[in-house]
Amino acid sequence: MAVETPLLDTVKFPVDLRKLEKSQLRQLADELRAEMIDAVSVTGGHLGSGLGVVELTTAIHYVFNTPDDRLVWDVGHQCYPHKILTGRRDRIRTLRQPGGLSGFTKRSESEYDPFGAAHAATSISAATGFAEASRHLEKETTSIAVIGDGSMSGGMAYEGLNNAGHLGSKLVVILNDNDMSIAPPVGAMSAYLARASSSGVYQGFRSFGKQLAKRLPKAIYKQLAKAEEYGRGMVSGGTLFEELGFYYVGPIDGHNLDQLVPVLENVRDMKEGPVLVHVVTRKGAGYPPAEESYDKYHGVAKFDVVSGKQQKGTPNAPAYQKVFAKALIKEAETDDKIVGITAAMPSGTSLDMFADVYPDRCYDVGIAEQHAVTFAAGLAADGMRPFAAIYSTFLQRAYDSVVHDVAIQNLPVRFPMDRAGLVGADGSTHAGSFDIAYLGCLPNMVLMAAGDEAELMHMTATAAAYDEGPIAFRYPRGEGVGIDLPERGKILEIGKGRIVREGTKVALLALGGRLSEALKAADTLETQGISTTVADARFAKPLDHDLIMQLVRNHEVLITIEEGSRGGFGAFVLHYLSDQGVLDTGLKIRTMTLPDLFQDQDSPAKMYDLAQLNAAQIVERARQALGVSSNVVNLRG
Repeated sequence: MAVETPLLDTVKFPVDLRKLEKSQLRQLADELRAEMIDAVSVTGGHLGSGLGVVELTTAIHYVFNTPDDRLVWDVGHQCYPHKILTGRRDRIRTLRQPGGLSGFTKRSESEYDPFGAAHAATSISAATGFAEASRHLEKETTSIAVIGDGSMSGGMAYEGLNNAGHLGSKLVVILNDNDMSIAPPVGAMSAYLARASSSGVYQGFRSFGKQLAKRLPKAIYKQLAKAEEYGRGMVSGGTLFEELGFYYVGPIDGHNLDQLVPVLENVRDMKEGPVLVHVVTRKGAGYPPAEESYDKYHGVAKFDVVSGKQQKGTPNAPAYQKVFAKALIKEAETDDKIVGITAAMPSGTSLDMFADVYPDRCYDVGIAEQHAVTFAAGLAADGMRPFAAIYSTFLQRAYDSVVHDVAIQNLPVRFPMDRAGLVGADGSTHAGSFDIAYLGCLPNMVLMAAGDEAELMHMTATAAAYDEGPIAFRYPRGEGVGIDLPERGKILEIGKGRIVREGTKVALLALGGRLSEALKAADTLETQGISTTVADARFAKPLDHDLIMQLVRNHEVLITIEEGSRGGFGAFVLHYLSDQGVLDTGLKIRTMTLPDLFQDQDSPAKMYDLAQLNAAQIVERARQALGVSSNVVNLRG
């Protein structure tokens, strides 16, 4: 049922919004919230975070001259109201759908998205870049970064603050504090102080006072400056930001447009920068089910607007991350040195399950992957057995720590990597495409990939027992394949794969989650009279040289299959065979990897079709190598 939005219907772009009276903004925001709820109920997606910034989004576009003023959203998962107000309302029900709007900001989608994002803590650095570009190009524009308190746990945010404060950039940072983690209670007094301290009158008086104070002896001037700074810091909590070179305003109620708009207008008109505006909001604001359970409504499936009930399917098999957590709990029962580490993803990695059993042995370090890895290295260096459970795509952010702090020192840090391969609606920013290549090239690293959920249990046990150096294991997003699970994982021999099915003509050597597709492909090939072996490599590093040579000697064609980028497992196999001189003999070998492009969102099955990594494409690749047919359309360039 479509919601009635008479005022929102008149607003296609922010320029239309600015024609409204301030007294109309409350109605506009209410309609914007209703439209967003209705749209996300159809598409699924990030709900709570967007609901929390409806009024803030309205106020920003009302006060600032977007898109000339550059608005950068941190992470971008709260940008649905922004998309509705910036010419994309007619497509808002295509969010996260094939060919539809991205669930995050995206430069190619709109001029109102000047910077794309889906990972945290990038906004301040990017907005500082825009501010300095504006200065060099002599443009009278303002850069605005909106960053949540969760993202402020990322060190890069402070790197940006430090640099912007040093440069004195014409920059506005809006700290969206939706966890009340740093804010005192917001009331009439704090709202008054925010308006007063951001006003032109106060700014003028402050400037006059500074000029007058400069004529005084230096020691007295410094003391007066500190007194003014700390006097405002005591009532506002902004001393840290003042020390970094920002003028701090707040905290203010992020849902009160009568407070937001005048403060943002005052900030907009400030001649000096940078400025930090501290607003306090509530996740899920205005929608009771999301307010009452903002964790479960952070990201949602399709849902019924009236009841709030989400339309989640019944799983046929346990999710990989839950299998991992249960396996880790089992290992921890007999090993009190095992600890879990997550970078703000306890439920996503299922380490919340581990924390329920071992609360003093589980650490959530915030959105700080680099710290998580080096923290784990410190634990490992003193004899603990840390499992740093980080999504493949997020571990990219900590790569220097993996190299410098773990691999070079050969420390036994365990890296469970969830979301290996393609992930569906979150698209390219969250795909686990590159970890085989970027970890497999590191000396001392052991790298495994689970072909099914039982293998994941075995790899968890193997990692727990491995103390010789760093070890990583990757597994897909979503449900397993539905096989029976052991009571506890068994310890695998390092660098040894397994034969899953024996044949004579074609050998399919799979690493990780495409194993089930390789088995389906083998079934099809067998019906076509092509005898097929399926092998599970298990290890990308070290390679199982004996297994590879066995497959080469006994088959006409060898095909490697992985849900990772070029330069990964297939490249490792080719390198080994080249060194052995095997390629000189005319061996038919093919490598199947993810395509050399960033794939947009779609269902995982369709994304793997585009990647040519489903059973049908494996069959065709084998037939083509044998010279049976050549009907494959190569989408990988």
